[in-house]
Amino acid sequence: MNFIRSISCTFLVLSFFSVAAQTPVQEGPANSEAEYQQQYQERIKKDKLNGVYIPKNLDDALLQLDKLTTPESREKFKAIPEDSVCAIMHYRLGQWIILNWGFYGGSRLSHYLKSAGITYPDDMADFIMLAYSRKLNGKTVNIKELATRFREKRKQEFEKSRKKGKVLKEEKRKKNR
Repeated sequence: MNFIRSISCTFLVLSFFSVAAQTPVQEGPANSEAEYQQQYQERIKKDKLNGVYIPKNLDDALLQLDKLTTPESREKFKAIPEDSVCAIMHYRLGQWIILNWGFYGGSRLSHYLKSAGITYPDDMADFIMLAYSRKLNGKTVNIKELATRFREKRKQEFEKSRKKGKVLKEEKRKKNR
């Protein structure tokens, strides 16, 4: 655990990115579903949001991570075990990805990931970080396999929470004939 803590602290000290992360300037919230959809459709066509380049697909995202990181940071990232990379890096690199690559309001990358069946911003960031870990470690990055893994994880979590829930009120209705 000290190794993991050391890596996490090192990432903070080294500043994972060689460029400063920009705080995204958010558009005002949509006042209706139609306005949200209009904003979404505009955002998914842009190659930059708030001055930050938005990758078009997973390969482009991995390439951008290579460009944005130092060799020393890549080596430290590579040393994190695959089964721990999402947990360790989610609140650092993962949050940077979510905010700067526009996963909440929609972007061409989030739209691409949604088309693969990954719908939650946290899952999108974890998907990218896991793929990046595999790439750095010379492992195959199978998009379909990874996407299925994230969809199944989300489905299991939903079923688990549904089973824990309790019925607030139950009523029987007579059918009108």
